[in-house]
Amino acid sequence: MADIFHEIDEDLRRERFSRLWKRYGWLLIAVAVLIVASVAVWRGIEWWNLQQQQESSVRFEAALKLAADGKSGEAESAFVALEKDGTAGYATLARFRAASTLATTDRAGAVAAYDAVAADTRTGPLMRDLARLRAGLLLVDSAPLADITTRMQPLTDPAGPFRNSAREVIGLAQYKAGDYAAAAKTFESILSDGQAAPGLRQRADLMQKLASASAPAEAAPAATPPAAAPAAPAVQ
Repeated sequence: MADIFHEIDEDLRRERFSRLWKRYGWLLIAVAVLIVASVAVWRGIEWWNLQQQQESSVRFEAALKLAADGKSGEAESAFVALEKDGTAGYATLARFRAASTLATTDRAGAVAAYDAVAADTRTGPLMRDLARLRAGLLLVDSAPLADITTRMQPLTDPAGPFRNSAREVIGLAQYKAGDYAAAAKTFESILSDGQAAPGLRQRADLMQKLASASAPAEAAPAATPPAAAPAAPAVQ
């Protein structure tokens, strides 16, 4: 008797499954096809992006070779072209390299190129800050101290990744402007930062000593004249 009931139960299950399949089988097939198609599209996009990145990489290396060979004009044109239609990462790198190449012949143009990167909100904040720093380095020998300070001060935040490099630019501008006391203090702030890079620390130590030696000595306070001796009593 148990076998009969078991067979009846199996028949009921098969019949129930058959009804469900007739009603929802097309939906299950559609979902399966959609999953397979989505995976195929995703893989296709990955392959396309990889191809584009590889192409941008080849073009970037070719532009670097032109720059290394001294063909500045051709290198600049190659970098500008990569800016327009290269992948996002290489396009940003190309903008930096184009500005760097331009700096050898047109410093003002290079500063403008770095300023354009710094003002581009589509670029990540780290790269924008780096562009500000590179522009400051180009201007440190020619721009007024106030301009350099305005440009670099936002980068000197204690948590900023470029804080010590920005302090170095400010310190150099202060030294060039003859404000040796301020320069010594600025370079001292680099030396007191435990995370300052060794090379930067060495430069800061040298400049701090130069600025301190160049700073005028503080004037000693004027000596108080001695009190007048009391007059002797008149002899009668």
